Amino acid sequence: MRRVVLLAAICALGLNAQKLDPIQWALGPFPEAKAGAQIKIPVRARIDTHWHLYSLTTPPPPKPTKILAVADAPYEVVRVDQPPPIRKLDVNFQSDTETFDSNVEFTLLVKALKDIPANAPDLIVEVRYQACDDRQCLPPKKKQVSYDANFAFTAAPVQAEGAAAAGKQSLGEFLLLAFGFGLASVLTPCVFPMIPITMSFFLTKQGASKGRILFDAITFCLGIVVLFTAIGFAITAALGTAGITSIGSNVWVNGFISVIFFALALSLLGAYEITLPSSLLTKLNSASEGGGIIGTLLMGLTFSLTSFACVGPFVGTLLAASITGDKLQPTLGMIAFSSGLSLPFFFLALFPGVLKGLPKAGNWMIRIKVVMGFMILAAMLKYFSNVDAVMGWDFLTRDRFLSLWVVLFALPGLYLLGKLPMDGIKSGEQLGVGRALVGTLFLAFALSLVPGMFGANLAELEAYIPLAKENASLFNRGGSETRLAWMKNDLEGALVRAKAENKLVFVNFTGVACTNCHWMKANMFTKPEVREAMEKFVLVELYTDELDDPKSQEFQKMQENLFQTVGIPYYAVFNADHKLVSSFPGLTKDVKEFTGFLNTALGKA
Repeated sequence: MRRVVLLAAICALGLNAQKLDPIQWALGPFPEAKAGAQIKIPVRARIDTHWHLYSLTTPPPPKPTKILAVADAPYEVVRVDQPPPIRKLDVNFQSDTETFDSNVEFTLLVKALKDIPANAPDLIVEVRYQACDDRQCLPPKKKQVSYDANFAFTAAPVQAEGAAAAGKQSLGEFLLLAFGFGLASVLTPCVFPMIPITMSFFLTKQGASKGRILFDAITFCLGIVVLFTAIGFAITAALGTAGITSIGSNVWVNGFISVIFFALALSLLGAYEITLPSSLLTKLNSASEGGGIIGTLLMGLTFSLTSFACVGPFVGTLLAASITGDKLQPTLGMIAFSSGLSLPFFFLALFPGVLKGLPKAGNWMIRIKVVMGFMILAAMLKYFSNVDAVMGWDFLTRDRFLSLWVVLFALPGLYLLGKLPMDGIKSGEQLGVGRALVGTLFLAFALSLVPGMFGANLAELEAYIPLAKENASLFNRGGSETRLAWMKNDLEGALVRAKAENKLVFVNFTGVACTNCHWMKANMFTKPEVREAMEKFVLVELYTDELDDPKSQEFQKMQENLFQTVGIPYYAVFNADHKLVSSFPGLTKDVKEFTGFLNTALGKA
């Protein structure tokens, strides 16, 4: 019996020892380095089944992995690279984390301070990390790692695919939208009539080989892509990560977009024509007639500039939508947009016979132009409402905003139904089925906005319209709906109140012009189960997107230091001593997920 107990104890100790550290580390083979040279050192982690290791960039509360130089190391660290991690909800912290679930190899780029032999056994790096499974987390560990020729290791390439699927879905949706905008731009009055003119350039070369026609088509489309991509790249280079986040609420930027959209809308409605200087277009056109690669590229550039009066609103909308995303999103968005815009021209250059089947430009082009004018005026109000919110004018209230939107979406409906005399529809012209259906849809959408003026929630549209104010309405709404009590930009006051009331502090890192923030506040925080849980916290909003406000910049820096991101919305729970309890990144439409985050935080109090 004693032997059985002893054997069980030994097994238990063995299992416990394995649990103590399910992550095994070693340096992989590295080359010789002379003093002053740079070398890459593989840092390998072997992860036991069912366990995971956190990435270098995971947002707290889990401890991110760190790889550091030890004291008196014969090298200095230049940077540490990692493969794409898997981003998903972590049940231990009830927040999104970045993890590696199988073997992973980091790459340590170092500069040698003296000669380092290949695979030197005395070269050591320090790793700091935390390991968790689906039920528990082990305390953070610190370990020194050296080269081990016998370390069994096989990297798992599947991990990067999972990470890409988990982390880039929203970017993929944005790029698909940008590509769709590019295709839709072809139907605008500035682009569609240019199809036969542009195609004549290729039709005159029908004696050329198919390879030459293909090359010219690619070069022409490249001219379009280069111009629009340059716009996106310029914005990315000029702003950087924090600038891209802050620009969404910048008064001057939003004001400039509002003015541009207003001018474009008036032009589309027929008030005047916007044209580029004829001297510029003449020079570009003359240069393009020279033929060759440069001539074909310049022809694509000339086409892009000529069409900009109509495609500008699409470009402006995409750039405005991209500034709250990844820092490369403006560039990638413009590549997708210009690819969609140039694709029909590429197709028609290869198959010019299709050109005969296209509808001829006529009144339907004018109708699209007029409808676009009204829609751009509606979009202009969105950017002007950002200016109004940041400046605190309270002029474009929710009720006034929706009143204007009702009118601006009803007018194209009435126009298409022949009830609004404007260019494109002749008096007494027979109403077609297509025009009747589209006009009806515009009127129906306009009427669906009316309940929002009486306090009704407009679901997805809440992200794009001003938030409802307390007791602020065109009509007396009545009702006794309980609203959450928020403190604004007063974290210290919230901590003092939390200590007095023995509560936790729920921090909402938000922005004045943040559409996802508006959506969460209008649609998630108003859910009964979410509101019930949030009422148990001291609630404080910290605005991080006001460029000229020192407090806003202070909160943005605090968010970046704590969570390695300046993206908004971002939610965090602190105790009264300002110690982080848990965090939740970004937008979610899963009520159970957000409620679980709140209740888990309350359970840790």
